[in-house]
Parts: sequence; C-alpha cells; structure tokens
Amino acid sequence: MVKRSRRFASIVENLDKTLLYSPDDAFSFLKDFSSVNFVETLEAHISLGLDPKYADQQLRSTVILPKGSGKTIKVAVIAQGDYLNIASMAGADKVGAEDLIEEILEGYLDFDKLIVTPDMMLMIAKLGRVLGPRGLMPSPKSGTVTNNLKEAITEFKAGKLEYKIDRTGIVHVPIGKINFSINDLKLNLKALYDSIEKNRPSGSRGKYWKSLYLSSTMGPGIPVDIALLKEIVTG
Repeated sequence: MVKRSRRFASIVENLDKTLLYSPDDAFSFLKDFSSVNFVETLEAHISLGLDPKYADQQLRSTVILPKGSGKTIKVAVIAQGDYLNIASMAGADKVGAEDLIEEILEGYLDFDKLIVTPDMMLMIAKLGRVLGPRGLMPSPKSGTVTNNLKEAITEFKAGKLEYKIDRTGIVHVPIGKINFSINDLKLNLKALYDSIEKNRPSGSRGKYWKSLYLSSTMGPGIPVDIALLKEIVTG
C-alpha cells in the first residue's frame, strides 16, 4: 500500500472524486493547495487511444509553449566551422566539435538540449550509450539535428519541448510552473492540445483522447473534462 504524507492526504481530502474538473478549476485547485517551499512544475498526463507497439501508432513531436516552461534551458551545440560562431551568437551555453564529444564521453552533461548539425551525426553515434538513457540524444524528429542553429536555439530557449507517447499509451508533458497565471497555463495547455491533434498518428482508430490529468510536482492528479478543454481550444 502506498504511504502518503499528511500534507498530501489533506489535499486529497479536498478533491471531489466524483467530478471531472474544468481546466480552470484544476489549475486553481493545484495553485491553492500548493504548500511546499519551492515552485512546483505543472504537468499534463494524457492517455491516448494508441498502442505504441505498432509503428503507425507512434507519437513523437515537439511543441512551443507560448508562455514558456518556466525553466531555464541550457543548450549545447556540436558543430564545426562557421556554425560554432553562429551557435555562440544565438545564445548556446556550450559549443564545440570533437572536443565537446570527448567531454560528454568523460561525463559532461550540464545541458538540457544537445543540438548537432547533420554533418556531425556520424561522429556523435558513440554518444548514444551516454545520452540515450537520459533522453538527450539528438534526432531530426525532435528538431535537435539541424543546420538552422539560430532558430533551434531560440525556440528551445523560449520553451520548445519534445514529447512522446510512453509504452502504456500516455504522454507526460510539463506545461509551466505553479506561479504562472491560470490564463498562461491555459494557453500552454491549448498549444499542447493543438500539437497532439495535429500530429495524430495515421494508425489511430476510435477515441483518441481517453483521459487528461493535471498535476503539480508534489500534488495529486486532477481529472479534467476533455469536452471542456475542447471548448477552450475551439472557443
């Protein structure tokens, strides 16, 4: 049996388990009952009608949160020649070529995103065992393999996130911080909704959105009425 703290139990006591909450009410609940001494992250947990064991039901894409994620993103870039200067001028926190590859192999991981130019892909193949388990390996689908370094760095710094379906058919995405306004959180949630709809896999059949829960780092999951979310998106 899962043991819960008194703080968590007291929050759950105020949760009406018979309701599906509106996004506004879910955000308000999590904000009102946040009682930890750090700024919590708010996350969306979306169960989709997909079976990721089939190739045509995979979901992996990116979304730019219009109000940002609330997190300072450190970006490293592996490139060569003029691209190194372009990356530095665009605000990359760390740039390099073979030297940076060796640093990473030796344990340097002080970055949230690693962007590489296509011509460096063969050289970074050996980083797979280090970066793969941490979700940091660059890929074209995530927008981290590109020659357009300025745009990529700017977008990730501004709140561009990668998301993908897990083996149970659920997408987990941070959409902001507990101290964001409800309107800003709704704008970020709307952007995520639009992105998931736009990238619906070709093999998707039947009901696409099965359930949506909003939660904070130390708070409970709040079930959200997807019909009310759609009203916000389409309204």
